[in-house]
Amino acid sequence: MKRHLSPSILAADLMNLENDVHAVEAAGADYLHFDVMDGVFVPAISFGMPLFTLLRKKTKLFLDLHLMIVEPERYIGEFASLGADMITVHYEACRDAEQVIEQIHSYGKKAGMALKPATAPGEIRRLLPKLDMVLPMTVEPGFGGQEVLPECLDKVRTLREWIDREAPHCDVEVDGGVRADNLKQILSCGANVIVAGSAVFKGDVRGNAEELLAILNNT
Repeated sequence: MKRHLSPSILAADLMNLENDVHAVEAAGADYLHFDVMDGVFVPAISFGMPLFTLLRKKTKLFLDLHLMIVEPERYIGEFASLGADMITVHYEACRDAEQVIEQIHSYGKKAGMALKPATAPGEIRRLLPKLDMVLPMTVEPGFGGQEVLPECLDKVRTLREWIDREAPHCDVEVDGGVRADNLKQILSCGANVIVAGSAVFKGDVRGNAEELLAILNNT
């Protein structure tokens, strides 16, 4: 299955965002990760529709939208109309997860389902054939710069095993604590979409992205 680097603009320099985006494009990244936090589902508040609209105008990269919000179905249509390519919602935030997946697909978008570290992967096993991507969080969602929770890597392995048998079209994304020195371990667990924030945007943006892509492409 193809691997993708999805740099998370949560860690980017917002005063220099266009240049940072062009730097990861030049490095060869093909995704961008955009976190929406509401201060309710997670403690932090991040970005909303105005910044997303500007970002869509500045790049043709695949926009990987992660809604860390309560009742995500309220905003799926609008973000779809603004140009999201993948819309990932949290299982814990959905009243009817299957209905939300269908809603995302009704707009012609790919549907992802994220899990907090405490949520067992079995909660979404029945949904795997309907999903385009699963995202078992490897940190508590809401803040960047955290360390990978080792127990979450077991969840990545389990989901990959199920997906290989039951939903081979489905990607496995990892978000949280990814660095060049632990990426090989994360890939070995079965992840094929890698979200990286600080590991890309702190320091030499293009050089950092190229280093991570080299590991993705050669492991």
